[in-house]
Amino acid sequence: MSCGQALQEKGYRLTPQRMMVVEALHGADKHVSAEEIYAQVRAKYPYANISTIYRTLELLKDLGLVSEIALGDGRVRYHPAEKGHHHHLVCQKCGKITDLPESMLSPLEERLLHDYQFKADLRHLAIFGLCAECHK
Repeated sequence: MSCGQALQEKGYRLTPQRMMVVEALHGADKHVSAEEIYAQVRAKYPYANISTIYRTLELLKDLGLVSEIALGDGRVRYHPAEKGHHHHLVCQKCGKITDLPESMLSPLEERLLHDYQFKADLRHLAIFGLCAECHK
């Protein structure tokens, strides 16, 4: 179910600004920051306000419709939850980001639960280090 459908089913108004935020999120081929979404929305709707973008993203996050992640560049980025969970390897030297499937961290999640009785939330995670090219 798309973010727009979920908002409507939960009784939230589908304002033009909210729909433009949802479109920007779903149209992005990568994780997108609030500032990048704001630039897209503002191009179509010049009266848009950055606080509206942040409030909409916070609402979508609270409803579990988007995931939020910091990839080390000083900006929080967003990703529609319906596109699936995955993780990232982030090179601290060159900035290269490699997607990592969720299944890679399943053994860690199970081990944390077994050994520490700790139920980890590993839905969207960035792991920092050096890529193959940079650690040579």
